[in-house]
Amino acid sequence: MKYGENLFARRDPRTLPTGGPALSQAPAAASPPAVPRPVPHAVPAESGAAHSEEPGGSKLIVGPNIKLKGVEIDDCDTLVVEGRVEATMVSRAIQIAETGAFSGKVDVDVAEIRGSFQGEMTARKKLVIHASGRVSGKIRYGKMLVQEGGEMSGDVGSLGENAAQFPK
Repeated sequence: MKYGENLFARRDPRTLPTGGPALSQAPAAASPPAVPRPVPHAVPAESGAAHSEEPGGSKLIVGPNIKLKGVEIDDCDTLVVEGRVEATMVSRAIQIAETGAFSGKVDVDVAEIRGSFQGEMTARKKLVIHASGRVSGKIRYGKMLVQEGGEMSGDVGSLGENAAQFPK
């Protein structure tokens, strides 16, 4: 690799020659140092439309057009599904975007569904199904909110007083 190039054979503007004497005599305030700019489509995890109840923690985002299949997801505070996921998951929260689809088994405190879920879900504290949400399978919940237009089908039941017996 040549000096001033990175791994992808692009020149790093911070290491390029500054030019002749005319450029080096310009005042420092006129041309600020080259700073890498953030990628326009990269969104920090905290700035998403759906926020977690608690800041920080570990968050896994499966972006649009991504397919994640045949995995076990553990030690993840929040899973955000914008693509397709087939998995088993024990977590604090799941958020399925309108473009997202999850099939498998989920054991969470809070589930927020805007896309589709199919399988077995235990939402110990709260299940929210938005107007665009579709949920089917064996569903157990602590509290539930279904917006007008949201759909739910299958074996659906409240955890009720038995919520404490389901381990986290």
